Amino acid sequence: MIRKTGIVSVVLFCGILYGNAPAFAASGNCYGSLKNDTLYIGNQCVERTFLWNGGNLKTLRLENKLSGWCENTYSNQPDFIITRNTDAASNGKLSTEWVKETVINPAFLKVTVSFSLGELDVQRVYRVYDNCPVIGCDTYLRGTVNSVFGEKQGNVADNKNIESTKDMKSSQVTAILDRFAFKGQHWHTKTVEFTDVTDWNNNLVWTRDFIPYRKLSYRGNILFAENGESKSGFFVLKEAPCSGVQLAYKGADFIAEFGHFMVTGIGITEKDISPEKWTRTYSCVLGVYDGTELDALKVLRKYQKNVRILTKGRDEMVMMNTWGDRSQDTKVNEEFCLSEIEKAARLGFTHFQIDDGWQVGKSPNSALAKGSFKNIWDNPDYWKPDPKKYPHGLKPIVEKGRKFGVEICLWFNPSVQNDFAEWEKDAQAITELYRKYGIRVFKIDGVNIPTKRAEENLRCLFEKVWEDTNHAVVFNLDVTAGRRGGYHLFNEYGNIFLENRYTDWGNYYPYWTLRNLWMLSKYVPTEKLQIEFLNKWRNSDKYGDDIFAPSHYSFDYLFAISMAGQPLAWMEAANLPEEAYGLSNLVETYKDISYDFHSGIILPVGEEPSGTSWTGFQSLKENGEGYFLLFRENNEDNIGKIETWLKEGEHIECTLVLGDGKTQDSLVKHNGVLEIELPKKNSFVMYKYKIRK
Repeated sequence: MIRKTGIVSVVLFCGILYGNAPAFAASGNCYGSLKNDTLYIGNQCVERTFLWNGGNLKTLRLENKLSGWCENTYSNQPDFIITRNTDAASNGKLSTEWVKETVINPAFLKVTVSFSLGELDVQRVYRVYDNCPVIGCDTYLRGTVNSVFGEKQGNVADNKNIESTKDMKSSQVTAILDRFAFKGQHWHTKTVEFTDVTDWNNNLVWTRDFIPYRKLSYRGNILFAENGESKSGFFVLKEAPCSGVQLAYKGADFIAEFGHFMVTGIGITEKDISPEKWTRTYSCVLGVYDGTELDALKVLRKYQKNVRILTKGRDEMVMMNTWGDRSQDTKVNEEFCLSEIEKAARLGFTHFQIDDGWQVGKSPNSALAKGSFKNIWDNPDYWKPDPKKYPHGLKPIVEKGRKFGVEICLWFNPSVQNDFAEWEKDAQAITELYRKYGIRVFKIDGVNIPTKRAEENLRCLFEKVWEDTNHAVVFNLDVTAGRRGGYHLFNEYGNIFLENRYTDWGNYYPYWTLRNLWMLSKYVPTEKLQIEFLNKWRNSDKYGDDIFAPSHYSFDYLFAISMAGQPLAWMEAANLPEEAYGLSNLVETYKDISYDFHSGIILPVGEEPSGTSWTGFQSLKENGEGYFLLFRENNEDNIGKIETWLKEGEHIECTLVLGDGKTQDSLVKHNGVLEIELPKKNSFVMYKYKIRK
C-alpha cells in the first residue's frame, strides 16, 4: 500500500532551538520544517501546522492536500497538557530523523519536539509516512511532577443549567494528550469503542454517533469527525488497550465541545514518571479524509498496515492448535504430535502449534497437575520440553514438520509476578527455543497488565526477543482474558488470537465467529486476527435442534468464515472423520491467493451476520481490482442484494476463485448493491473482481 521512497540516508538535525535559523528536514515527500515561530509537519497528503510556543506546540491549521480542505484552529491552549497550572515551556528543541525501512515497518520521518515544563521533560515524537494522510504522535515523559494527572469524569446531571453563566464556561480539562479546536457547530462525530476479554464478551464493537454540544466525554479508541459544511473530516486513533482495561483510566478517551476535540486518558499516573528514564504514554494518530466513510476507513487502514508490513512467508498461516478439543495437556507428547503433523499436512495446514503442556512446568490450566503462572523461574527448567512427554526433545517434532511442510509453533506464558520483572529470563527462554529448534511463532497467553511497569516490561520482552532473533519471531497475542493490549497496542509484534470457543460447552456458533470478524473488520485489519473453526462433528448432541448448530454447515463453510483473517483449526485432527480431509482442496486454493487477498483493504459488506443474512467482505486493491468473499447464511433468497464499497454504475467482472458461485459480469446498482446468486443456504463464494474501464 505504501510507495517506497528508495532513500537510505538518514537526515538528522539535533538541538535546533526556537529562534535560531530555520530548520528543515525532508526525505521523499515527508518533512518537518521550523520557520521562525511556526512548525510544519507533513507529506504530499497532509500537513499539520503548529505555533512553536517554546516547544509545547499549539496546532494552528490542519490541511488535507488531497481534497484541498484546510481548517484553522482557535484554541489558546497547547495541544498537550499534563496537569492544571503547569509552568511555561522552556528548552524547546527540534530534531528530525529518517528511519529506514525494516522487515517490520516501512521507512518514515521521525520529527521529535522536546521541551520542559518545570522539572518535567517532554518529548513529542511525530511519525510521517510517505503517501499516507496520517501523522502519528508518541509522547514520552521524564522528571518529576507534583500535581495529579487528570480528574475522573463526572455525571453531566450534576452540572448546573444553562442559566448559570459561570458554570457554562468550560473549565480546564487536565491531562490532554492532543487537541483540535475548529470553528463550526456542525461536526458529525462517531466514536468506536472495543471490547476484548472474549472469554466473557461476544460483542466486540460499539459505535456512538453524535453532534458535539457542551463539553462531554466519550469512550473509544477511534473518533471520526466530519464537518457538515465542508464535507471533510479527520479521525483520531488512540493506540491503547480497550477503554475498559486502560491504565489510569478516568472514564473517557475523548472530550468534545462543538468543534473542539480533545484526547484524554494518557495511560499513566504521576507516580509512573521517573527522573531516570523516559515513560511512554498512550499514542495518538491523526488522519484526514474527504468526508466519505470509505475514504476514512481506507486512510485508517493504510496507517494500520504501516504498523506491521504483511509478509507472505512470515505472517500468512493456516494454523492448527489442538486445544480446541478440550484435551488440554493430557495428550500432547511426541507420539501425538508426530501423528497430528501428518494429518495437518494432509489437510493443507501450514503451522502446527503445541499449546500449554509441552513444557516441564505446569500452568493453572493443566489437567494433570495444579500449576501456577506465578514464580515460574523457581523452576529453571520450566520452559524446557517435558522429558517424559518428549524424551528426544522437540527435535523429532520439528524435523517431522519440516519434512511435511508444517511449521512447528509453541505456547508461552510470560512470568507475570511483579509486573513481568523477570522478562529477561522469559526472553532468553524464547530465544533459546528459536536458536535450538528454529521455532519462531509463539502464542503469548496468561498475560495481565495492571501497571505501567508491567506494560513496559512486556514490551521489553518482545523487543529483546526481536533484537536477539533479528525480528524473526512472530507473537500470537491472546486477548481472551485479563488486561491485555487489545486491538490497538502491541500490533507490531504479530497477530491477535481472538477468542476461545468450544463445542464441548455449546458456545461455538459459526455465525457468531463470522459476526465478530465482520464487526471488527471495519476498524481492525482482519489479516492480523486469528479466527477459529472447529470440528463440527463433535458434541452435536449438545446443540439439540438448534438450526445454527455447527453440524448444519459444511466443513468448507466453517473454514471459509476464517479466510478474511488467519485461519485457526482449533481441533485435534485425530478426531476428524475421513470426509473432513476433503477440506484440503479448498485450503490449497486459499493458500494460493491469501496473501493477495489480505494485501488489500478488507472491509465488511452486506448485512451484519445473524445466521440468516447475506453478508461478507470486500478486499479493495489498487487499479480497480479486489476480492469478494460472500456468504448466504440460512436465508430463503437465492439471490442476495449486497451493499458493497463499489460505486453505482460501475461494471465489474467477477471471476470465481472458490466456493459455490459462478463467474459473472455485474452492473453495480444504487448504494453499491451487487446481486449475487448462490444456489443453497449456508454457502459461500469468493470472487476476484475487476472494474471495467
